[in-house]
Amino acid sequence: MKERNPKTFSFAKVFCSIFGHKLVVSKNVTDHVHEYTCRKCGMEMTDTANGLLARLTPKFKETNEYIAQIHQKRKRKHLKHAS
Repeated sequence: MKERNPKTFSFAKVFCSIFGHKLVVSKNVTDHVHEYTCRKCGMEMTDTANGLLARLTPKFKETNEYIAQIHQKRKRKHLKHAS
């Protein structure tokens, strides 16, 4: 999706502020942590440590990438030992 300027007016943002976001999973970080994108306005969100949704900031993106790397290493290690 293209980047959106938060200061520009958008009917999609107005729609989402009234009716709520239409979130779809855009990336599975782990089995329990996902990144979401709103189909209407393009806002990105992620799961937090306490199970709530938060806006996907650069800090959260970096954290999710690190968690995904750890998850993949553990998954490969588990599959290697299971064989």
